[in-house]
Amino acid sequence: MSTKYALLSLPLGAFDSNDKQTALRSLSGAINPDNGSVVPFNIPDFKIGTLDALVQQADDLAKLEANCQAVVSKVADSLRTVLNGDDDRIAQYKMVNDTFLEPTDQYLNNFTWNKIRYRADKSLGELINTLQKALDNDVKTKFNQYNSIKTNLAALQRRQTGNLSTKSLAPVVDQSLLIQNSEYIETHLIVVPINSKKEFIKSYETLAPMVVPRSATEVAQDDEFILFTVSTFKKHSAEFLQKVRDHKWTPRQYKHVEGGREAEQRELDRVTNEERKVCGEALRMARTGWSESVMIWIHILTLRVFVEAVLRYGLPLDYVSAVVKTTSKLSHKVKTALDSNYSYLGGNAFGRDKRGKITKDDAALSSEMAAAGLPTGEGHEYTAYVYYEVEFP
Repeated sequence: MSTKYALLSLPLGAFDSNDKQTALRSLSGAINPDNGSVVPFNIPDFKIGTLDALVQQADDLAKLEANCQAVVSKVADSLRTVLNGDDDRIAQYKMVNDTFLEPTDQYLNNFTWNKIRYRADKSLGELINTLQKALDNDVKTKFNQYNSIKTNLAALQRRQTGNLSTKSLAPVVDQSLLIQNSEYIETHLIVVPINSKKEFIKSYETLAPMVVPRSATEVAQDDEFILFTVSTFKKHSAEFLQKVRDHKWTPRQYKHVEGGREAEQRELDRVTNEERKVCGEALRMARTGWSESVMIWIHILTLRVFVEAVLRYGLPLDYVSAVVKTTSKLSHKVKTALDSNYSYLGGNAFGRDKRGKITKDDAALSSEMAAAGLPTGEGHEYTAYVYYEVEFP
């Protein structure tokens, strides 16, 4: 059961006291402790521009967050791939290094705006641009570098562990199996799926003229394929190889080189060492990419909460923000409890039916959202208060 967080902001007017600590205790009391726990989420008092600017910034932040969330997901996928889905090892790499190294959930619970990287005395527009550049320059660059490393690693692994249709044949093929330096005859190496062995043995002599009878020799076998040698007269080799391809069998190009096996072993050793080096570099980059992208994501969410709170609740900045830690299974219960206590903040957009259950007026919702300068339509569900869910992949 995965952990889920809700970042929310409510006006102090929604509580009996104007004291933020008292308001937080009241908010905590609205949520069953079995369903979630509440901790304060500290947001600086940023510089506020015009209403038009805030509306545009709300839209920019929504797009930027979606972009950042996609980067975090890609880094998480990369870690799962490199670490073969080992959850314990993956957790060791999902650490955030802002002022000090800490687990991701602890970073969110103890979040403090990084005033050194993102100076809170700058305008919202400047902060958004800084976060955008940080995502582009730091995280995406690291992730692109990792992708390049991962591609190289995959190529190296195929050379070591691939099947007979792709791996090097130097350690597999003995020189004595090949007809060399003949003016008329040459030997071909054919890779055949195991389930096609009988068909190949039965038909290879008739695929083309002048195939040497009974020349098929089984050289090697793996879990998927069998490698055969077959000899033909050179003038019919091209026709034979085309017929082989027509049957979905695979001709392999190979030329024996003296000392090839030893050279292949040296290459294998080199590749093994390179694999260790590349794997370590990939993990280092994934660790850095996770830390950077999560930090940027939470800073972006902080700005989203702030901007929407100003659009909804206006000035002065008298509101309380919090993080609710719950699970994906229980998050709907948290949301229901919050709606039950604070849905009246949505004005005409929310009401109650005869049984007292909270209901929403979709037409009024769209009107309220448009009036607040918030996006409407599919993917923009309206809540009566500032509310964002976060689930780390």
